[in-house]
Amino acid sequence: MNTRTAPAARPDAPPPSLHHCRKLFLRRLEVQAQIGIHDFEQVAPQRLWIDVDLYVPYAQTTPLRDQIDEVVDYDFVRAVVAQRLAQGPIGLQETLCDDLAQRLLAHPGVQAVRLSTCKPDVYPDCESVGVEVFHTKAERQGTPQA
Repeated sequence: MNTRTAPAARPDAPPPSLHHCRKLFLRRLEVQAQIGIHDFEQVAPQRLWIDVDLYVPYAQTTPLRDQIDEVVDYDFVRAVVAQRLAQGPIGLQETLCDDLAQRLLAHPGVQAVRLSTCKPDVYPDCESVGVEVFHTKAERQGTPQA
């Protein structure tokens, strides 16, 4: 009797509807942000780590000339983060994650975004506290995902 089961899907694997995409990512982008609801968090900016995965279709982002204008540029992601943080204080990481994800999805070449933020200096008894979101352009446009 065969008791083997299929391997479990990776928790960060994209849904099948995004298998036509490549994943671009930034890991642990470290920024200073005025974020938090606790009194001790509102005194000064604090360290924030941001991880971003962008899912972009191969058909639209396979460079033929090996030029940056043929792909989604990492500088775009960094600029979106910097622009949002420059707008001023943010209370919740949930608010920041959703806002950044929506701004990144506005790029015509981006089909989906997985984004997380972590505050590494909030509590002395844990490495970090954070939030992660996953949004697709299809859900933004009202199309159900597989």
